[in-house]
Amino acid sequence: MLGARPQFIKAAAVSRAVRARFSERLIHTGQHYDAQMSDVFFSELDIPAPDVTLQVGSASHGAQTGRMLEAIESDLLAYRPDAVLVYGDTNSTLAGCLAAVKLHLPVIHVESGLRSFVHTMPEEINRVVTDRLSRVCCCPSESARAQLAAEGITRGVEVVGDVMLDALLDASDRIGDDRRPLQLWGVTSGAYVLATVHRAANTDDPSRLAAIVQAFSAMQEMILCPLHPRTVHALAQQRLSLPSNVRVVPPLSYLDMVRAMRYARCILTDSGGVQKEAYWLGIPCITLREETEWTETVTSGWNALVDVDPRRIAAAVRAAAPAATVRHAYGTRGAAQRVVDAIALHLS
Repeated sequence: MLGARPQFIKAAAVSRAVRARFSERLIHTGQHYDAQMSDVFFSELDIPAPDVTLQVGSASHGAQTGRMLEAIESDLLAYRPDAVLVYGDTNSTLAGCLAAVKLHLPVIHVESGLRSFVHTMPEEINRVVTDRLSRVCCCPSESARAQLAAEGITRGVEVVGDVMLDALLDASDRIGDDRRPLQLWGVTSGAYVLATVHRAANTDDPSRLAAIVQAFSAMQEMILCPLHPRTVHALAQQRLSLPSNVRVVPPLSYLDMVRAMRYARCILTDSGGVQKEAYWLGIPCITLREETEWTETVTSGWNALVDVDPRRIAAAVRAAAPAATVRHAYGTRGAAQRVVDAIALHLS
């Protein structure tokens, strides 16, 4: 079950491992439907073409989840799979899980046990409900396993590591040391800040988005900013203009995003996935949130939580420097295969 950019990246690793042992039917909900947010990932990462695309598109959380639930249920009734695999914490995750359990189909949740403890975040609701209903919970870390245990969830729980590490290492191998796209973006290796802003809490709140723009204006460095469609719309709606030190580019393909992260001096983001990727690549990260599910990135010294206070952002950017070492808090390469092993163990 796929629907959004982070899930495409995870599926790039997991789908190959699944298909080596099982038959897989790939459902794309259409939650991310823009070609730059969807199609490019399938072609670039060699993800098998979806067997069905539901074309749900964007809507309010309730409407979007409801449309997905209805469409997914119809497909599951027609094909009756042995199990349903869902990724992460999006509305596609929740809809796939609910559709499956109501039809008494076991659910495998990849990326279980993460918590922000902020129940106003839709992602938090999605992940808590999905973990509670899943037959197999594949955790990226021991702390995720401990969180599930604290909630009374102990059966079917396996620490497999993070499948996004598999995808990142594969991508790094493919791009090598090719820095040519940096010239097209107008930036120089090691001399720019990469910024990604897409989370609804930041884009849909005028005061928060204005504070982020103010922070960009106060920075002396060049900022490379791949703009999410939601952010483009919010900036226009709120009549905010980005300063001249910001190089705006469309959403990047995964290989280009890995390249942009690898050669940045530091990274500003509100994305969960980017926090981990910065950690693995050894690039200092500054997170535009008050909390993170990926606490190990903070305790290891690679990630600073600054929310959207312009002074804190500017100070963190000035102070950003690599930590001594990168710890392997989220396992090692091979998480996708460990997901398949967990499926075979608990659903055989």
